[in-house]
Amino acid sequence: MDQTINQIALPASISCDNYFLVSEELSIGFIGAGKMAAAMAKGFVNSGLVKPSNLIASDPIPAGREAFRKDLKCKTTDSNANVLTQAKIVFLAFKPHQLEEATKPIRDQFNNDHLVVSILAGVKLSKLNIACGGRARVVRVMPNTPALVGEGACGFAISESSLSTDSELVKRLLSSVGIAYEVKENLIDAITGLSGSGPAYGYTVIDALSDGGVAAGLPRDVATKLAAQTMLGAAKMVLKTGRHPCELKDMVCSPGGTTIEGIHELEEGGIRSALINAVRAATERATELGKID
Repeated sequence: MDQTINQIALPASISCDNYFLVSEELSIGFIGAGKMAAAMAKGFVNSGLVKPSNLIASDPIPAGREAFRKDLKCKTTDSNANVLTQAKIVFLAFKPHQLEEATKPIRDQFNNDHLVVSILAGVKLSKLNIACGGRARVVRVMPNTPALVGEGACGFAISESSLSTDSELVKRLLSSVGIAYEVKENLIDAITGLSGSGPAYGYTVIDALSDGGVAAGLPRDVATKLAAQTMLGAAKMVLKTGRHPCELKDMVCSPGGTTIEGIHELEEGGIRSALINAVRAATERATELGKID
């Protein structure tokens, strides 16, 4: 096939109707217009991947629709069917237990032109495929709450029915609100235990550091901001330098200095084992929840 869209040649196995890697061609809908949906939509718009005029969101709550419309300057509706009619990429962004309620009335309206991206925690691809009538291409995503400020860490798994271009498209979309990695579906629970639940671990560390600062005499607001900025700076050092965290830690620990004394106390308190166990426990719980119908 020699046809092109905006100078991008199409693979021979992919039709023009199914090719949506170019921003002008993207039409994106959200079933569920909550905070995570709004954060993702903002990321898509701000990165130039989609125009507000090509966005639509549905929600049964009028206040939710109005907030989404004001934030994104896009169309909203109380009809999930309207989303399927007007969008080729459809995000499922409601509570996991609402899957049947949200999709049953529109099950027959899904088709293989729809790329359905689910952010429903614990809902497997097989169940999503049934919910979408067995016709849509489905993708399972595990986002995290820092996506609300453009610093998310997402993992996603694609179904066997997905096109070869779907993975790259989903990665580009998710990367507009942070970083994204494709994994096999059996690793999504591990993503849940690490980056999905991880922000709460980070908040706990920041809160504890703040408490330590207050105990040492700092005002609470100063202690909290210093603790948060310190963790932010440390994270950026890992990501930007590419060095192992232990190497960066050793750079701070002068022989006989203050930091190594603090590290000793952390090791005495079992912080390393506690964090490892937290990830493992959250992963196991995610697996358990995935077995519940």
